[in-house]
Amino acid sequence: MQPSRDKPQKKKLWRPTPTRHQPSIQILGHSYHTSSSLSRSDSAMKFDSEPTFYQALSPSLRSIIIDDLRSADLDNNGRIDANDLKVLLRKHNDSFKEGEILELSELFYTSLGASSVDIHQFLEAMDAAAADQGNSSEVSDGVEHYGEVNSFARMGKLKTHPLGIGTCASEYMYAKTHGKYSEEDLNIKLTHVPPTTFSDKTALFAVKCVRLAFDTATLWNIGSVTKEKILNRAIFLETIAAIPGMVAAIIRHFRSLRNMARDGGMLNMFLEEANNERMHLLTFIRMKEPGYLFRVAVVGAQFGFGSFFLTAYMLNPTWCHRFVGYIEEEACHTYTKILKEMDNAPSGSELAKWKIADAPKISKGYWHLGEHGTVYDVMKAVRADEAEHRDVNHAVSGVPEDTVNPLYDPRVKLDGMLKKYVKDIMEKEASNKQARVA
Repeated sequence: MQPSRDKPQKKKLWRPTPTRHQPSIQILGHSYHTSSSLSRSDSAMKFDSEPTFYQALSPSLRSIIIDDLRSADLDNNGRIDANDLKVLLRKHNDSFKEGEILELSELFYTSLGASSVDIHQFLEAMDAAAADQGNSSEVSDGVEHYGEVNSFARMGKLKTHPLGIGTCASEYMYAKTHGKYSEEDLNIKLTHVPPTTFSDKTALFAVKCVRLAFDTATLWNIGSVTKEKILNRAIFLETIAAIPGMVAAIIRHFRSLRNMARDGGMLNMFLEEANNERMHLLTFIRMKEPGYLFRVAVVGAQFGFGSFFLTAYMLNPTWCHRFVGYIEEEACHTYTKILKEMDNAPSGSELAKWKIADAPKISKGYWHLGEHGTVYDVMKAVRADEAEHRDVNHAVSGVPEDTVNPLYDPRVKLDGMLKKYVKDIMEKEASNKQARVA
């Protein structure tokens, strides 16, 4: 995109307050922003009466956008509120689905504290997003994932944002579901975060010791991999895997109450992680009913590991998240091995038949596997979940306590909306020009 050729009086462009750099993090191949929320102001930025210097939008595009915004202004007051935003995005329903529109309008409402934005301020925010788009990867097809994060969010602690939005919404909004994975999401990569500190090395060593002991006790690497082995392993491990997320959420919850301060929405993410692991368990027990001895072993393991992790998290959450990240790396390897065993199973064998067996109903609904979803589809979805937990826990290991939930930062979500809208406007304008020429 080329900057506009018109040269109005130049005013100082909005820039983030220089602070400690917080890099974006990688989760399932996508970049997300990590930033602090507690020590920054959520007040809207102030605009003066000087003419604005537009960086990316040409006069013709600005005119089109202004007309579009005014047509969505139901109150005719020159401002855009959440209801106006719904009208605006529904005019571009080929780019925005109804579910996205409802979520974005609610996020807009809560992030602005039920306020509204002047049309010209909205235009300036779009111009900023369009200018940044030239420095980032292409706008995503959805609002869930983005490439390199908006430059206004890269610096971490933001004093203001072009739309005047804050991060209050992250404290109680979190619309993350584990269904509707794309084929790209399901085709995960087996990654490893090399340990760099003594704490990292002890976390990795602990995981390797636990893995060796469990593999030896269950004879995982001895003999062939059977359906019985897979289910025993999956059910037992999922009863333990749901503990870290719940412990992290509980401790962050009490710390927020004790300090009378925000959490940044991280506890919502960890609660969802814990529930996701529980859904894995509820899926697998539809395939096998554990016996009494198995259940006794689960109770003992939960008490032992739960007590250990609770104590460890209170003392050193950084170590705990690195530990969980390495545990999830091992989980990805385990489910990859299971999928390979299914792929290589001889025709007519137990694993070959199980691979195409009908998935439990609860899993079809949770992961949107479709009417004909199979056990194989379940294993791929569970592995994708574990890969996300792997990336998230590695990413949040060592971040400041007031970091905003990297998967649901309102600023990043609404920046994505602005970029997507501008892209749609530009594509339609280019199409109209071609039609007029023809």
